[in-house]
Amino acid sequence: MAFDTRSAMVAHGMVETHVFLMHIASIKALWADSGIQNAYDRRREFQLGESVKYFLDNLDKLGELDYLPSQQDILLARRPTKGIHEYDFEIKNVPFKMVDVGGQRSERKRWFECFDSVTSILFLVSSSEYDQVLMEDRQTNRLTESLNIFETIVNNRVFSNVSIILFLNKTDLLEEKVRIVSIKDYFPEFEGDPHCLSDVQKFLVDCFRNKRRDQQQKPLYHHFTTAINTENIRLVFRDVKDTILHDNLKQLMLQ
Repeated sequence: MAFDTRSAMVAHGMVETHVFLMHIASIKALWADSGIQNAYDRRREFQLGESVKYFLDNLDKLGELDYLPSQQDILLARRPTKGIHEYDFEIKNVPFKMVDVGGQRSERKRWFECFDSVTSILFLVSSSEYDQVLMEDRQTNRLTESLNIFETIVNNRVFSNVSIILFLNKTDLLEEKVRIVSIKDYFPEFEGDPHCLSDVQKFLVDCFRNKRRDQQQKPLYHHFTTAINTENIRLVFRDVKDTILHDNLKQLMLQ
């Protein structure tokens, strides 16, 4: 496996190739153990990365001496956003500047540094975390926390003329989860079939939409996304581009 073997990197948690290869068989045996699988099935009770299964299921590939990460491997090697990151890009000759901010509580105090002169806010939330708690607060449901943050933003007068686009991400994980975990156990107000994906998705959209105090204001745009599906994101961003340009043009005409 193509790990960096420089001592400085090893000191920061990287694993040397020969050490990793030496333990692959043991890791595979451990992952196949029924007790470990039972623990994995209860992963919502503790903080476990969502990509763990993917990488443990692909140990043989990762252990190849000439291994190079695929696009999928890179997308699944997620790290939380820390700090503020700006990205300039174009979609069909239309320039965009995207400012990415971390969602952890410790990062939120810096958000308002980025909100001056924004034309749109893309609010990204995991649609599959209705049964999980925060890493920094094991008493608070993750979806509830996202709803509370969204309520603060969507009702802020500063953003009265800003397009707010809701990205309900991780649709692939939501589809898996609704089969086995009832959302009604965590949100008793849910009505419908808790194991029906479309019913759960409708409920999620309604939860966010109902956080707006002024229901007469501009529409709330939403998209269900799977960030590791590049084709899905390409189509979504095409729609987002049209939404942003349309809303900005309308604002200019009203001025």
